[in-house]
Amino acid sequence: MKSKLIQKQTLRVNHNWKRNRRGYLAAVLGAGVLLLLNLSRSAVIAQGFDACARTSQEARRSCLAGAQSDYANALGKCANVSDPSARKACQDQALADLKDAQQTCQAEFVVRQTACAKLGEAPYDPVIDPANFVARIDNPYFPLRPGTTFIYEGQMPEGFERDEFAVTHNTSVILGVTCVEVHDSVFTDGVLTEDTLDWFAQDREGNVWYFGENTHELEGGLITTIDGTFMAGVNGDKPGIIMKAHPTVGDFYRQEFSLNNAEDFAGTLSLTEVVTVRAGSFNHCLKSEETTPLEPDLLEDKFYAPGVGNILTVDVNTGARSELVRIIREP
Repeated sequence: MKSKLIQKQTLRVNHNWKRNRRGYLAAVLGAGVLLLLNLSRSAVIAQGFDACARTSQEARRSCLAGAQSDYANALGKCANVSDPSARKACQDQALADLKDAQQTCQAEFVVRQTACAKLGEAPYDPVIDPANFVARIDNPYFPLRPGTTFIYEGQMPEGFERDEFAVTHNTSVILGVTCVEVHDSVFTDGVLTEDTLDWFAQDREGNVWYFGENTHELEGGLITTIDGTFMAGVNGDKPGIIMKAHPTVGDFYRQEFSLNNAEDFAGTLSLTEVVTVRAGSFNHCLKSEETTPLEPDLLEDKFYAPGVGNILTVDVNTGARSELVRIIREP
């Protein structure tokens, strides 16, 4: 499920190498060197026995191969530029993009290894038994009652954003589990810029699982990318937990698993936050910190109110806020 704040910042950039983030990436990599030195030998070497570390290494290898492929493709385009100086500039830019891409691949690796140090080295292979799931989603921190629409608003770098998170009466069966379908629509300055279907289900213990999403980002009414789209059980993709049944400070877990496509992590920081948004003031809120290796410089704090759900998302680096302004319920 894409973050409210980064839906138009494109969390899952799918190797969009042309943004200049070299300064930040250098800092991440510097910190990563210290981190990797402190990881256990098995977590760093990953000779086939350590699933999490090996996953990190293979993802980096795939990322680097993709960067090299993009570079070769760019050079092919440069070869068709007639003017010598313009052709040289094209080649120089292609090389700069390659170096930026390689740094990004390494920064993604560091984020994954950081997660491995918290998650452990066991394979991520959750057992999904349809008999262990219930029809309703009433987790206090993430209730999804069909016919309810949550409205979020906030000023983003791209413009004023309005997010309509509508819990529909539709369901979808994924891995044998009947999932509630949520229609998430994002409008930037009044124009639809993202249209997503998300699928959730709750197990008997009360954990809310995220089984996938079908997401379209749009510009001028046309789909520009479907990056982040995944469905548990397809192409090795697996569900994750969006909200635990009994959250505890220090929890750290996967919210989804689609390697190099959708890899959000969440960590529980607090259960006692007091938060005021346009929809009201709320006590005893859960504060969650969310990260992803697909955008190494992203760090978000999300706040969940008991009986309501998500009420606020804050980009820690920019301070941008997306807050709950209204809840619409069917009669």
